[in-house]
Amino acid sequence: MQRIPKLFAKILMQKRVSLFAGCYNLQHDHRQVFLKTTGRLFDVRVWRKEPYKGIFLLYDKKSREYVYAGVVEWTRKPGLIKMQEQILAVQRMQEYIESHLDEEITLARLSEVSHYSPWHSYRIFREHTGMTPSDYTRRLRLSKSAVRLKNGNARVADLAYEYGFGSVDGFQRAFRREFGCNPGDYARHPIPIPLFIPYGVKFREIRKEYADMENVQSVFIQLIHKPERKCIIKRGRKAEDYFEYCEEVGCEVWGILMSMDSLCGEPVCLWLPETYRKPGTSTYVQGVEVPMDCQGPIPDGFDIIVLPAAQYLAFQGEPFREEDYQQAIAAVQHAMGKYNPAVIGYAWDDSNPRIQLEPRGERGYIELRAVKRLNG
Repeated sequence: MQRIPKLFAKILMQKRVSLFAGCYNLQHDHRQVFLKTTGRLFDVRVWRKEPYKGIFLLYDKKSREYVYAGVVEWTRKPGLIKMQEQILAVQRMQEYIESHLDEEITLARLSEVSHYSPWHSYRIFREHTGMTPSDYTRRLRLSKSAVRLKNGNARVADLAYEYGFGSVDGFQRAFRREFGCNPGDYARHPIPIPLFIPYGVKFREIRKEYADMENVQSVFIQLIHKPERKCIIKRGRKAEDYFEYCEEVGCEVWGILMSMDSLCGEPVCLWLPETYRKPGTSTYVQGVEVPMDCQGPIPDGFDIIVLPAAQYLAFQGEPFREEDYQQAIAAVQHAMGKYNPAVIGYAWDDSNPRIQLEPRGERGYIELRAVKRLNG
C-alpha cells in the first residue's frame, strides 16, 4: 500500500480530477511515455480502489515530481486495461489534423499533440479510428475540397496545392478514387457523394445513460411552418434511434446527405409514422428535405417520400459541451414530453414525422414535432 503524496493531491486539485478517499494500491502495470516537448521519458503510475476506476500519474524520475494526473478506467474483460487518456490523445490528434489541413501534418507533430511516442501515436490512432493518420488526413482534405468545389468558391488547381497533393494530376486521381468522379466535373455538376465525416473518437465511447433532469436550465419553443416538400431518405431495418440506425446502416450515410442541398440547410433525422414506412423498415431514418420540383440524382438505396405542409413546434435546448450531447437530447425530449400545446391553441399532430437536427453544442439540441390548430 502506498499513500498518495501531497504533491499528487495538489495536482489533482489544480486539474479538478476527482480523488477517491483512502489509500490506493500501486498496480503492477507500469508503462512509460515519451514527451517530445521535454525530450524525456515519464513513468505511468496507477492507483486503484474501485474495481474499474482509478487515477494515473506521469512521474518524472529526474525531478521526482508528478507532472500530470488523469482518470483511468479498466474494462471488465480480465487482463485488459483501457485508459481513457488514450482516447483523449486520439481526439487531440483528430482536432489537430482538422485545424491544420492546409499545413504539412507529420507523425512527429501528432506525437507532440498526443504526448505519446510516434510509434504509439500511430498505433492508437489506427486502433480507435480504423485508419492511419495519413489516410484520415487525405480523406478529410478531399471532403473539405469537395464542399468548396460544390459551393463554387475554389479552383481545382488551388485546392490541389493548398491541401498538399503536390500536383493537379495527383489531386484529380485521389478525388476520383475517393468519390468516383473528376473534381472539375463535380464542380460543374455536383452529385451526391460520400463525404468523410470525422467523428471524434471520444464520442464513440459515450453510451446511453440516465440523465438527471433536475438541473435543466431552459428549452426555447418556437412555432414554425414547413411547406410541402420531398424528403430523400435512407431507411434502416428496425432502428428506432440513432445508435440502432448506425449499427444497421452505418454512419457513412450522413456524409452522403451532407453533400446534398437541403431546404433547411442541413440533413435531418426523422421518426416516421406508420403511413410513411415500408414493411420491414425502420421508424428512424436520415434524409434531406428538398423542394417539390427537385429533379436531382437520387443515391442508390435511397427513397423519396412526400411530406405535406405542416406547422411544427421547434424545441431548442441551451448550448452544451459536445461530450454531453446525450444529456442535451434527453433534456429537450423531457421538456417536449411535459409540454401541452393546448396552452397556445394547438394539439400534437403525429401523422407527420418528428424531426431531429444534428446535435451541435454551439447552438443547442433541436427537435421538431408537428402540431395542428384546435377546433374552435
